[in-house]
Amino acid sequence: MSSIALWFTTLRTPYLKIGYSQHMYSTNKHLPRIRRDVAIFAKKYGIRKASRHYGYAVSAIHKWTRVLDKMGHHPIPTKSSRPHSHPHTTDESIVKKIVDKRIEVRRSAEVVHEHLRREGTAVSLATVKRTLDRKNLLNKRSPWKRYHPPVERPYPTKAGDLVEIDTIHTMQSKKVRMYTFVLIDVYSRWIYAKSYQRINAKTSLRFVAQAQKASTFHFNMIQTDHGPEFGSWFVSQVKKKHRYTRIGKPNDNSHIERVNRTIQEECLDRLIPTPRIFNKSLKEYLHYYNTQRLHFGIQLQTPQEMLRCSQGID
Repeated sequence: MSSIALWFTTLRTPYLKIGYSQHMYSTNKHLPRIRRDVAIFAKKYGIRKASRHYGYAVSAIHKWTRVLDKMGHHPIPTKSSRPHSHPHTTDESIVKKIVDKRIEVRRSAEVVHEHLRREGTAVSLATVKRTLDRKNLLNKRSPWKRYHPPVERPYPTKAGDLVEIDTIHTMQSKKVRMYTFVLIDVYSRWIYAKSYQRINAKTSLRFVAQAQKASTFHFNMIQTDHGPEFGSWFVSQVKKKHRYTRIGKPNDNSHIERVNRTIQEECLDRLIPTPRIFNKSLKEYLHYYNTQRLHFGIQLQTPQEMLRCSQGID
């Protein structure tokens, strides 16, 4: 065996044992030592022979030999590929606006982007998502969230075609509860809510009358669950079309169930549970919800904007 062949055999064996692959360029901890040995081989037998033997580009081996001349026979470390400048980095003032708006509205990236667009800040949705993700302010959808197949239900074509009603139960003390009735118009997402100390069919009827008086459209159909406050007497006295959800299927009332959670998280959970305090805060929150809060279900519009469009008002 010639001296060159013997050198190939003895030098090549260690790198086969460590399982070197070109795809492990940045993760192979042995790579600095390999570069040094390849550069030494190239110095002795030529760069092209080293390139054919190890499979590296001639230009790369040229670079390693130059580094070897400067560093001596030390392992050649991996140089960072991070750029020295970032000319397209998002301006810090834009980043601050995105973060501040996210903290203010506590909504998703799409809603934050729409608020910024309305305020005249030119920024893409991708930039908003990337910024919030880097700041750990992006709520990502749970992979365990179940899919509910759609069911047949009335499809509203105008405001009032279908309104859903439900109640939120809040403990005022160990033995006393308080009840917040909530109504939502499925078409426009307009809502109305009021708290009471009693829950019965008469209270439900009074709530519907107050909601109808506060709205600018007529309720054509009401949908409720099978709670005792929405029993047969309520159905006979409400004098409107009524529809019950399926028993044990709260997703039939999905719009009102989601609104209940929103009202609790953004309003009621921060208050002392008394009817006076609840109703005072609900009055302010309903104004915000119906006139300022953007909604995915109506293409990032507010309920008031949706009602104006449906009624032909500019």
